Amino acid sequence: MRQGKVIAYPTEAVYGLGCDPANETAVRHLLALKNRSPQAGLILLADSIECLAPFVQPVAEELLEAALKTWPGPVTWLFPRADGVPDWLAGKHPTVAVRVTAHAVCRALCSAFGGAIVSTSANPGGAVPAVTPGEVEHYFGDGIAGVVQGSLGGFSKPSEIRDLVTGAVVRAA
Repeated sequence: MRQGKVIAYPTEAVYGLGCDPANETAVRHLLALKNRSPQAGLILLADSIECLAPFVQPVAEELLEAALKTWPGPVTWLFPRADGVPDWLAGKHPTVAVRVTAHAVCRALCSAFGGAIVSTSANPGGAVPAVTPGEVEHYFGDGIAGVVQGSLGGFSKPSEIRDLVTGAVVRAA
């Protein structure tokens, strides 16, 4: 990922695609692999809330507490987007989607990378998300640098997404 490559890895429910969120070329390659519009925005995954700080605006303590009650865990929160977070990462939204994961492989990956990574389901637009390395290979072949080995986290659906400010559930688990 430090070399601008896209990888696949197991997450809580499905395989994900990831890359360095600060590398525009890598993010645009990931979006092209998925046939996904940059307007949609992407999720950032981290092993600690500190790794998300460059991407989010400071929020009131009671709002932060709501997220911290679910982290580490499979809930993604829409935080107010920090100044300087590019549209090719957050899309057209005033928020950025972030999650502190409890999944051991994801945590180790973020730790080894040294910060937050992009996390989106490993599937082209409209296709079922990959749940095996073979499905990842079928979808993306040489388009990715490799697949991190490990087990899925036992959840049947991708992470729930909630709006931090309103509390609304944007995507149910």
